[in-house]
Amino acid sequence: MIGGLTGLRPLIAHAGRTPLSQMPDSYYIALIIDDIGYSLRRARMFLDLEFPLTYSILPQLTYSRRLTAEIHEQGHEIMLHQPMEPRNPTVDPGPGALYVGDRPRQIDRIIHENLASVPHARGVNNHMGSRFTCHPAEVSLTLRNFHREGLYFIDSRTSGRSVAYRTARRMRLNASSRDVFLDNVRDETAVLLQLVKTRRHAEKYGRAVAIGHPYPETAAAIGRFARALEGSNIHLVYASRNLA
Repeated sequence: MIGGLTGLRPLIAHAGRTPLSQMPDSYYIALIIDDIGYSLRRARMFLDLEFPLTYSILPQLTYSRRLTAEIHEQGHEIMLHQPMEPRNPTVDPGPGALYVGDRPRQIDRIIHENLASVPHARGVNNHMGSRFTCHPAEVSLTLRNFHREGLYFIDSRTSGRSVAYRTARRMRLNASSRDVFLDNVRDETAVLLQLVKTRRHAEKYGRAVAIGHPYPETAAAIGRFARALEGSNIHLVYASRNLA
């Protein structure tokens, strides 16, 4: 066990200690695991937890289709983790990326190919995209594709200047945005603190969306956090149930 967790136990378990008769309200947390598709082992760490997590799968990777099938068979929700252009031009967002300046037909083709490599996707969130999501024209073209396919959209908010969520709502697309990043610091204690932050956000606003990555530290922290919530009025749900 990683040291330093003792002081977190009361914070994590607090919601599970209150009698249900004293809990008139319910709160909902959607935990999204990004960057699925590189590793079978790392994805399965989260599947072994057997809690409702939403898996956002990168397109056109070695294990994209295999993991899509495996996750779908286990009954979990799947998203397309759509790569988009970052602000730093030296960073490669990976195959199937969208870039500022892409023409409408090119955006349509790329999204069609990506969805074909991630069947069963019910929604989409952006991978990177700190530059792309700040450009209204390209964002609108992209979101129209998701609307046409009946998909929801979650803005990962990789930029404070992103227009993606506001545009999605204006288009009446089912949408939400990320509230908390869980694992910018890859340490179990740090992730647990972010999960507590997520819980507090949910208690304040009724719901929260948090994004993590397929790290062992993140899987361990989510397992501890989710078990502590059992019997409480805070529920882990799939992203499709936690839209604004």
